[in-house]
Amino acid sequence: MNVTDINGNALVDGDSVKLTKDLKVKGAGITLKRGTVVKNIRVTESSEEIDCKIKKTSIILRTEFVQKM
Repeated sequence: MNVTDINGNALVDGDSVKLTKDLKVKGAGITLKRGTVVKNIRVTESSEEIDCKIKKTSIILRTEFVQKM
């Protein structure tokens, strides 16, 4: 499966990404700011989503909002 970021760069487990847009997280009551760096991502079964931990919370992010570092 080919998982890519907003620019078309391939993403693999363990990569670091940067958010390209402010995102409100439903249920957690937090807002992730643009430019936040997320380390050690995990690729999911969907080619449009990645799994990561931010502030000790496991979150699934859409790849259209991240850029590979």
